[in-house]
Order: sequence, then structure tokens, then C-alpha cells
Amino acid sequence: MKVVIVEDEQLAADALAVIVKRLRPQTEVLSRIGSVEEAVQWFNLHQAPDLIFCDIHLSDGNSFEIFRQVTVNCPVIFTTAYNQYAIEAFKVNSIDYLLKPIKPEDVALALKKYENQHRSIPLDIYNLNQLLQAQQPQQHVKSRFLVKQGQGIKAIPVKEVAYFWAEEGIVFLVTKQGKRFIISYTLDQLEEQLDSAIFFRANRQLIVHIDAVQEVRPYFKGRLSLLLQPAVAEDAIISSSKASDFKVWLDM
Repeated sequence: MKVVIVEDEQLAADALAVIVKRLRPQTEVLSRIGSVEEAVQWFNLHQAPDLIFCDIHLSDGNSFEIFRQVTVNCPVIFTTAYNQYAIEAFKVNSIDYLLKPIKPEDVALALKKYENQHRSIPLDIYNLNQLLQAQQPQQHVKSRFLVKQGQGIKAIPVKEVAYFWAEEGIVFLVTKQGKRFIISYTLDQLEEQLDSAIFFRANRQLIVHIDAVQEVRPYFKGRLSLLLQPAVAEDAIISSSKASDFKVWLDM
């Protein structure tokens, strides 16, 4: 059996590979892939494996984007941190799911299911995505951020934020007036607490407010370059895997 593991956490990918090899010693792990962009490139260049293990949330986006961009005619077992209710909902699509942290006995059952079916399973990506969003707990949406100003503290409303920029492990809030403040959040934490209708995670360094986007220009290999106001310190680039989602977001 030939397997591909799509997982952005190296330790998790290694652990899953070890479990699969112990359960099925003849398994050949063809590749361990860590991002949507890398996965799209790999599946465009290689024949589909017998089975894919695929994390739902990757470093550069939702893994369903992979299957929107390329046709993959083989079964997929998703891995996810969602609760058991979401898992059960997805099972109606005849695709198996492993709830993190992944247990060897769960992998064993998933492999047995794959071997019993041993056929291509169609992926209804749109409905899966809708189910995922419906099952996510409602997140508190931030309306303001407290920042240090001199010896005091100031509250900055979200409507005044142009973007959040990460640099050397420090995250800056940049206002529409170009003022920068250090905040004690990671971009991952911010992404969960910001209104996705007006903020977009452009890349690993940048979350941008829609009002800050002045111009969008084509870039190399299907990527996009953003002209922001106020200007960002480095190039603001949207990866090719996120370009279509960004255009949809910008046009909402």
C-alpha cells in the first residue's frame, strides 16, 4: 500500500507514519507534505497513492483547497481536532476521520475500513466544508485591543486596525494611521478572534484588514502581491493556494 501524509506538524506526521508502518509493515510512505501549496504541486506531478492521510488545517490554509485545485482519485482519511459530533456528521460522506491526538487503534479501524471498501471515494468538498463550519464552536470576535502607550494603556478599536504583522517572533498591530504597537497575541490566535469577513490571513506574517488593501497585482507562479495602506515593511504576498480564496473574500 502506498500512502501520502499531508500534515504540517512534522512530529505528528512522523508519529502517524510510525503507527501505519507498525500496523501494515509493507506500507510505503511516498511523501510527507506540509502545506496546501506543496500538496497541489505534488499531486499534479505524481500518480495518486492508494490512500491519503490529510490534516484539515494546514499552515497555509484549509486542506479542502487541495481537492478543489487537483483531482485526486483515491480514498482520503482526514485528521482533525474537531469534536466527536462533527466526526459523526462527516461519516455520512463515506470518508473516515481520525480525531487528534491520533491513537493506534483508531488508525487500525480506519485502515480496515479502507481495505474493506478499497475503492475510490468521491469527495463532496463543498458539503464537508459547510459541515465543518457548522460544527465549529462560536468564537468571540474581538472589538478592540489593549496596547501600551508610554506609561499607560490604550484601547484601539478593530475598525482602526490596518493589519497585524509578525516579525522575528513579535506581532505588531498597525493602525490605519501607520502607528505600530506590540501585542501579546500570535497570528494564529488573532485569526480565531477576528471577523473573517473583514480580516484575511495573507501568509505566515500578515493578517490584513480589507480597507488596507489598495491594489492587488499578479505575482510569480499564480501568487498575488498586495499594495497596502499604510505600506508594509516587506512584500505582502498571497500564495497561489490562497489566491482564489482571497479574491472571493475581497469580492464579498
